[in-house]
Amino acid sequence: MSIEFIFRLIGMVVFAVLGVYWGISLGKLTSGAQDLYAVILGLVGALIGLILTPFITTRPARQLRSILARVSAQTLVAGLIGLLAGLTFAALLSFPLSLLPDPFGKIFPFLGVLVFGYFGVMVFVMRQNDIFNILQAPFAGRFNHEGNVSGASEQDARATRTILLDTSVIIDGRIADIARTGFLAGTLLIPRFVLNELQYIADSPDNLRRQRGRRGMEVLSQLQKETSVPVRISDIDVEGVREVDDKLVVLARQLRCPILTNDYNLNRVAELQGVAVLNVNELANAVKSVVLPGESLMVNIIQEGREAGQGVGYLDDGTMVVVEDGRVRLNTQTEVMVTKVLQTAAGRMIFARIEDNGKSSN
Repeated sequence: MSIEFIFRLIGMVVFAVLGVYWGISLGKLTSGAQDLYAVILGLVGALIGLILTPFITTRPARQLRSILARVSAQTLVAGLIGLLAGLTFAALLSFPLSLLPDPFGKIFPFLGVLVFGYFGVMVFVMRQNDIFNILQAPFAGRFNHEGNVSGASEQDARATRTILLDTSVIIDGRIADIARTGFLAGTLLIPRFVLNELQYIADSPDNLRRQRGRRGMEVLSQLQKETSVPVRISDIDVEGVREVDDKLVVLARQLRCPILTNDYNLNRVAELQGVAVLNVNELANAVKSVVLPGESLMVNIIQEGREAGQGVGYLDDGTMVVVEDGRVRLNTQTEVMVTKVLQTAAGRMIFARIEDNGKSSN
């Protein structure tokens, strides 16, 4: 039995009782049949209570809960402080306003409470970042000459931040290895709509998509069990938006947190809207070995290239090495000299040629 149904029954009884009382009172005023009026208005009241009760009880409460779930804790605290400041200012003005002649002396104090309460909330919410920075400044700067407190506060800020996870980065699987190394500081937040999309992929009739979705589920299990990074699944949602990527961007703006992804399109859309993005592919490219033209490498040439005579090999970190005239050295470890390094959207590519005195071994 749902809570809404229970409230419907309670509302039906309450409105039915009120209808009976009104029917009896109406019967006395009109000198008519009180019982008839009581029965008719009681039934009407029961019907009204059964229909209207959710619209004045459970549904407004559910809507309020949804709004509060989308608002960050910092915004809530700023709004509460602004409300207290506005009400305090209104209380200071209520006495001089009450001395005005009627009806202004009765109306203006009440209007002052409404106006100053509203402006207090609005101003504090709009300038919440500046206000919190001012409040934190004395504590952040204390003992700065020893480098203790300020460093600890920055470390605490990094540890308490929230990072939103995209579906693509969960399916990719590398996030579990990154979290296990300890480079991610903060709480990994997975909204329910991301989890639903992952489950939809895992139930797909397409075999490849189904395997990717199930791998994402396994990655989530590893994140929760094997890493020291906190993982939280939240029912927080974004109203009025259907696409998962759009919901992530809106939610990241509301929570003022970065998005962890490897989706190129989501990366660009988020950056255009001022949302910080942590891209796993960019991280992978950044930690690859740095080579310069003229350096020598040992590469195992494993396949032919696109151009005539080319051979292709890979370094330990997965970087592709295209070797000029390397076709003749297939399946051999060959010493090559780097001629050019090309950075592409897919990653780094190295072009090389075989050393004149190159050594090869089977």
